[in-house]
Amino acid sequence: MDIQNKIKEPKKARIGLYSAGLKTYWGQFEGLLDCLKGYNSFIEKRLSEFGEVFNFGMVDDEITGRKAGEYFNNNNVDIVFSHAATYYTSASVLPVHQICKAPAVILNLQPTPEMSYESTGTDRWLAQCVGCSIPEISNAFNRAGIAFRAVNGLLGLDYTPDFAKADEVTADRAEAVKAWKEIEEWCMAASIKRTLQHARFGFLGGYYSGMLDMYSDLTMLQSQSGIDVEILEMSDLDAYLKSVTDQEEKQMLDMINSFFEISGDSPSDPIAKAPTDEQLKWSAKVAVAQEKMVRDRDLDSVSYYYHGNNDHFEEVQSGFIVGFSLLNARGISCAGEGDIKTALAMKIADIAGKGGSFCEIVAGDFNRNTMILGHDGPFHIAISKQKPILRGMGVYHGKRGSGVSVEAKVRAGEVTTLGVTQTVDGRLKFNISEGEAIEAPILLNGNTSTHIRFSVPPAEYMDRWFVEAPTHHLALSVGHNAELFKKTAMLLDIPYAIF
Repeated sequence: MDIQNKIKEPKKARIGLYSAGLKTYWGQFEGLLDCLKGYNSFIEKRLSEFGEVFNFGMVDDEITGRKAGEYFNNNNVDIVFSHAATYYTSASVLPVHQICKAPAVILNLQPTPEMSYESTGTDRWLAQCVGCSIPEISNAFNRAGIAFRAVNGLLGLDYTPDFAKADEVTADRAEAVKAWKEIEEWCMAASIKRTLQHARFGFLGGYYSGMLDMYSDLTMLQSQSGIDVEILEMSDLDAYLKSVTDQEEKQMLDMINSFFEISGDSPSDPIAKAPTDEQLKWSAKVAVAQEKMVRDRDLDSVSYYYHGNNDHFEEVQSGFIVGFSLLNARGISCAGEGDIKTALAMKIADIAGKGGSFCEIVAGDFNRNTMILGHDGPFHIAISKQKPILRGMGVYHGKRGSGVSVEAKVRAGEVTTLGVTQTVDGRLKFNISEGEAIEAPILLNGNTSTHIRFSVPPAEYMDRWFVEAPTHHLALSVGHNAELFKKTAMLLDIPYAIF
């Protein structure tokens, strides 16, 4: 069993592309059309790094516009990039987006930073005036009720076409690098949306009683995010538990011993002890059952909580955190306390390859100007500084039972939090903030804890955060991903706040 291999790979985005021009030009200026087709091929090659590309080619009148819309519909694209290759009329491209409702992104990418003013004629100029139509498109689309976004900058060629008069090698220019980063983010956001539309989220047990921010309308979740929710009972998991063999348990225990550092007693917290052999073996057996359930039910995520009353199921849940942390590492986003909205946030981060660990506020450190974020699990290895530590917990604080917990520290560097909440109008909402994880002391109590320095001091950060109607849980991801999460929200038509 390889912990590096995902159980289910994310879906690739299906990317639509066309270039827009004016048919009248082709008979007037020899070589112009071939030059613009070359730009189109270059963009197709770059986009193919981010997903499966469906390139219609040139749209240069209303007839080809309608054909392009049908082409994109037939190929079920998630997003359409409209390359402004030269001046074109809005009447040519409007039908594309009236027929195909996939989100539209206009690529206003100039081939060269400046024209060769002394030698450029009308033919070469027409290959450079790519921004000329964008105001026209903006007005026409607005009046037609069609939303669009634009990426503005340089094309980023690594060669100069024969048709050109100026140097068009701009691959390393900041304006090209920034533009292609935006394009990649749009493609990743489209991949996230497609993956969610094919995802099955298991809801095991129930919510932690009294955590009102956790409670959600599951139909609302499905309708706004595209996920499917499967209600699971503890007896479902128990059936898989009964099928676990001694050999499967041993293999899982070997994985646990290689994946985690097994702690001694905590020097500071009397309830955090070295996990016993019995606790580790039980966690291994439960972990096998958890993976069997995920595979058999074709799950992409699991939210879970069970209160228990000194019964068998309470014993089962005592082994949850280890197995669900292992599943997190393999692309199955797992959230405790029944928090399916945070499972959604974790899944979004994981699809993007940015981790996505279950977190909440631990405390503020006003001397270091940091917020401490963490939880007792489940943890995501993708954000870990080193091997996560397993500690035996004599008490799961605030819950019934005992068991094994995960203690870890996020590696230093850029991080982004993503919280998914629900507001008074019944809508989902993304709460997003970027910060930096720093090296600083943490508690040794069986909980993940990380100091994060945001752009403002702790009190001001909380001032901004708490007015956004957050839940008290969130997903912690590595890297600065606010623009990616923002684009994902836009494609899902979910409101967002960045603070």
